[in-house]
Amino acid sequence: MKISLDWLRTLIPAHQPAEEIGKLLTGSGLEVEGIEELESIRGGLRGLVLGTVLTCEKHPDADKLSLTTVDVGDGTPRQIVCGAANVRAGLKVVVALEGAQLYPAQGEPFKIKKSKIRGAASEGMICAEDEIGLGTSHAGIMELDTDLPNGTPAADYFGLGSDSVFEIGLTPNRADAASHYGVARELRALLRQPCHLPDISHFHAPATAERNIAVEIQDQEANPRYAGLLLENVQVGPSPEWLQRRLRSIGLSPINNVVDATNFVLHELGQPLHAFDADQITGQKIIVKRAAEGEKFTTLDGTERTLKAADLVIADANGTPMALAGVFGGQTSGVTDATTRVFLESAYFQPATVRKSAQVHQLKTDASFRFERGTDPHMVPVALKRAALLLQEVAGAVAAAPIVDEYPNHIGHTAVRLRLPRVERLVGQFIAPERIRQILTDLDILISEENEDAAGHAEWILSVPPHKVDVTREADVIEEILRIYGYNHVALRPHNSASYLAKFPNPDPEVVRQNTARLLSGQGFSEIITNSLTNSLYFEKAGEKNEELVPILNYNSADLNVMRPTMLHSGLEVIRYNVNRRQRDLRLYEFGKTYHRAADGKYSEKNKLVLYLTGNTAPETWQQKSDKATYHQLAGAVQQVLASLGFPQPMSQPVQHAYLAGGLTLLAQNQPVAQLGAVSGAVLKRLDVSQPVWYAELDWDWLVKKYKNTLTARELPKFPEVRRDLSLVVDKTVTFDQLRQIAQRTEKKLLQSLNVFDVYEGENLGAGKKSYSVSFTLQDATQTLTEQAIDSVMQRLIQQFEQQAGAVIRR
Repeated sequence: MKISLDWLRTLIPAHQPAEEIGKLLTGSGLEVEGIEELESIRGGLRGLVLGTVLTCEKHPDADKLSLTTVDVGDGTPRQIVCGAANVRAGLKVVVALEGAQLYPAQGEPFKIKKSKIRGAASEGMICAEDEIGLGTSHAGIMELDTDLPNGTPAADYFGLGSDSVFEIGLTPNRADAASHYGVARELRALLRQPCHLPDISHFHAPATAERNIAVEIQDQEANPRYAGLLLENVQVGPSPEWLQRRLRSIGLSPINNVVDATNFVLHELGQPLHAFDADQITGQKIIVKRAAEGEKFTTLDGTERTLKAADLVIADANGTPMALAGVFGGQTSGVTDATTRVFLESAYFQPATVRKSAQVHQLKTDASFRFERGTDPHMVPVALKRAALLLQEVAGAVAAAPIVDEYPNHIGHTAVRLRLPRVERLVGQFIAPERIRQILTDLDILISEENEDAAGHAEWILSVPPHKVDVTREADVIEEILRIYGYNHVALRPHNSASYLAKFPNPDPEVVRQNTARLLSGQGFSEIITNSLTNSLYFEKAGEKNEELVPILNYNSADLNVMRPTMLHSGLEVIRYNVNRRQRDLRLYEFGKTYHRAADGKYSEKNKLVLYLTGNTAPETWQQKSDKATYHQLAGAVQQVLASLGFPQPMSQPVQHAYLAGGLTLLAQNQPVAQLGAVSGAVLKRLDVSQPVWYAELDWDWLVKKYKNTLTARELPKFPEVRRDLSLVVDKTVTFDQLRQIAQRTEKKLLQSLNVFDVYEGENLGAGKKSYSVSFTLQDATQTLTEQAIDSVMQRLIQQFEQQAGAVIRR
């Protein structure tokens, strides 16, 4: 939102520099993101002053030049050579002093320097209007008629002072500040300066009229107040320069005097207005109603739109829509160059109604921006009269009928209880009741009752005006007080404390997530963030039931019309994008949510951690060729993640996943915590991914909930470890995980670890057989292992492998 300081100063005497005002606004919650300096003309006439020609004589060495002395108000007359035919003694002129930068109407800028012209010293320049960018005439120097003293800046004489424009990042809760008057009200509390509305006391409309535009509100909940005024003798044309300059200062392009006047009032008072061509209102009646489902309506931009039954429209006597209420006007009823009668609308619309229509039809306007957040119903007639007076000034308009103001359900102030001890408790510092009272008064919040509670503490009942849309609770009022009191005025105590102890999660999920992210990044994985919205066609083609998906009711694109039930497809889109740009070797991970709808219609969200592995393990070099990424590399990364979370040795079973063509499900505490394997060819083809992809999906909610901090420290072992190897022939159905569990159950004291370092299948082993080569690491922390102890352990292991897994030991 742009706010002009020059415009702001017409509403409040804020004479402080722009930077100081910007700091005050930022401190109160209206963050000033930047300040832009605007100049009416380039250079702002800096270095140019008014002067009087004291003497004028012919130049001794040039017939067309004059040698003058000029008083510029500093007590030292300047000698200036001038070539203008109309220069003469006693003339009031504009003088460019030495060092001034001039920006002529044509040509390049140039700087005034002390020089010699035909042998005579010249200490400045007497200016023509084209030489300083004020016009195109070069008939002679400007002759001024003014009593202003010499030395007065030329910018002051021409009224060309610069303007500062604040770029304010308006948060949704500050609808009350969405205008110049709203910001002026804020400064009133910050500067303790009086703030005033524009003068509308001289507005006059006839008490009766032979014909007027009638108004009927059919939906009073969506439109609590609607006011309008019929204007005649309107002459549509360009706006005067001052009005155009005001609009340009905040980034708006002038259109015509009628539209410009309504835009001016919107940005001045925060109340949107709309101007109808009164001759296009069939039946001379306005009806505010809900649209018919599927009804066609062409907006001012020439786009035909299909209305929804929830849309609120402004219609004529036939029920034909003329405007989408609070959002956009219609093409047929808009003001044109031929318009002479205007019906000016000023209304209050329920925010949710406007917000839904703006979202459904993808129309974001200055009007909808304010209506969506909440406007002030009390400003409706004020803005209407202000606009009427402007149109009287800039378009010759005359009020032809009394104001129509339909206000069936009055919107009053909100009553809020404020306990003064509560202020100190939430702020953390005592604020004197007199200061609180002063702040509330400056914010238009009235104290309607003053009481005491049972403990004798002060308790006030406040009356909050409707323009304070977001102030509905005691905490909101205290926030308002603190904004104006100043966060910087709340002192930091040597020992901070809180009035209550919150239950902090242990462990902190965010810390666990950051640690896991660092672990994966350290292994060469890159984090990605993808859209939670996806395409329902991915799942329809996969045969999934549509009722299990979570649809978006007002989606913008058919490609993003459901919430994702899995993160796989959005990650594959990232892989496709990179592979198509010849970035084929990818290690990716993402933390995110999936969304689900159960058979009973209830919705749920689940947090997931997913990993993707595709392409080569490393770039190819002259030293070695690069191998393709494998399942085991992905499994190793997953197991490291699980180990870091306190689950170092998960069990496994064959995966059953709709999108995986094989792999494992890892279990911790008999709970499936991870699924990993190769993405099926059908899914890759559907997503147009041209190379194999390994995928893992971890149940992040469960892992964080069951997280164990297993970091321990122990002394370095004093006695050496021993390795023994076995080669076991087993059925193909026997997994290494089964062998690992058998070994750990058999020897719990000396067995430190075991690892498979070779797997072999061949005809010489027999049908349905395979061989595992397994290493076993044994160690005793109290003594050196003897051969007898080692052999005893290995014999027990062999015996259990033979009995429980049907293994044959290859000797």
